[in-house]
Amino acid sequence: MQLTLDIPDHCLTPQQDRITLAQQLKLYSALLLFQSGQLSRGAACEFAGVDIYAFLAACKKHKIPVINIEADDIEADLLRFERRYANE
Repeated sequence: MQLTLDIPDHCLTPQQDRITLAQQLKLYSALLLFQSGQLSRGAACEFAGVDIYAFLAACKKHKIPVINIEADDIEADLLRFERRYANE
């Protein structure tokens, strides 16, 4: 799918060209969609047109967690582990 955006010229910095801006917008959109749970890591990489390493680096740069595990889930796993191996 192709999407056309109207972006005012004054929003571009002198160093930015239209291709760079388009790549940044795709990456930032993918990061937001990943962060909100609407895209998986793989789908976000595909959306942004980057490999997993570049995507993970962007997540780190923007402080977006790449593993979303709830504290309750970790606690439940620990309790199951303790029960299972308590008698060994």
